[in-house]
Amino acid sequence: MTLTTEEKHLDDLVQELLKEHDRAGGRVEFLEAQFDLGLAWVHFDEGYGGLGLAPKLQGRVNAQLADVGAPMCWPFNPIGYGMCGPTVYTHGSEAQKNRYLRPLFSAEEIWCQLFSEPSAGSDVAGLTSRAVRDGDEWIVNGQKVWTSLAHVSRWGCLVTRTDPEAPKHKGLSYFVVDMKQEGVDVRPLRQITGEAEFNEVYFTDARIPDAERLGEIGDGWRVALTTLMNERVAIGGGQAPRGSGPIAESVRLWGAMADHRKNLATQDRLMRLWIKAEVARLTNIRASQNRGTGVPGPEGSTGKLAFAENNKDIREFNMELLGPQGMLYNHDVTGRSTTGKDGARSTQKSFLRSRANSIEGGTSEVMRNILGERVLGLPGDVRTDKDLPFTEVPNN
Repeated sequence: MTLTTEEKHLDDLVQELLKEHDRAGGRVEFLEAQFDLGLAWVHFDEGYGGLGLAPKLQGRVNAQLADVGAPMCWPFNPIGYGMCGPTVYTHGSEAQKNRYLRPLFSAEEIWCQLFSEPSAGSDVAGLTSRAVRDGDEWIVNGQKVWTSLAHVSRWGCLVTRTDPEAPKHKGLSYFVVDMKQEGVDVRPLRQITGEAEFNEVYFTDARIPDAERLGEIGDGWRVALTTLMNERVAIGGGQAPRGSGPIAESVRLWGAMADHRKNLATQDRLMRLWIKAEVARLTNIRASQNRGTGVPGPEGSTGKLAFAENNKDIREFNMELLGPQGMLYNHDVTGRSTTGKDGARSTQKSFLRSRANSIEGGTSEVMRNILGERVLGLPGDVRTDKDLPFTEVPNN
């Protein structure tokens, strides 16, 4: 197959990266070099980790680096790479892009996302955390919850309410917050897996310079949509090799089962799940090939929905294949979850963790609404509070 000029150029840059930088050496140094060559986010502009190319070409770069075991940003800084980086690039000032993107991609500085609140849930625009202007700074008070990796993060993407008299979607503003500063308190939340990979975060008179605002005052919802749409692509837009991932575990467990436990009904379920996984994989490939630059569209939400529901079904099936052994959960939790590749994830732990897939990044119900309204053109939900001042919204 004949390569395009862009593909050949990318291949040459990847070979230059591998030739001049030891992939077995320092992770930070290798990823910094990858960023400098424009191979971090190839659809970003030059100078910001990109080359101004189509987003689909990033998969070509990642595949070549994965084949030789090169270090990757994603396992160490997933929220930074998949969500916060694109948001800073899209809405940040030149100073913010120059300051944050390179150490974010090298995973020298970990990022988290501060959206959900105890009373808001999937209705992100219903948040009540407040930021009050004080000269060139904002004073923030409030609580966030389910903040993954906040305990190891250097920076966070924070959405707060800056105008409670405006309608709920129009009174928000978006900031980059220093997670190590005074007034930011991170507390772990223990999960069903036994780990504490996410947290609740309390802000008590925390001060944020106005220079750390992303977007205009009151434009936080639009900026937040950039984060959310990229998050859904990051969660559900994977393009793993055929038959890999959770369904590969299903095939392995089926093969290891004693013959007397195998039956046609179980085999039929395995094949149906394999087909669903393959359809989702091919759909993600098609969506990636059709995606232009800028904020991802509703295809990210549909991919996320398919991933969440398929993953839960496959993980549940895997537990059934284990039989009584599935009741034994021996994962040794020695402390807080950090970042990096988890090579010890058991079938049981994967099942427990999968229950969060239909909640994180937007619930499956929200994803179905987006699919219905933005793809199928169905009438939207009735929103009686859409134009009300937030102070008049019941139960805010």
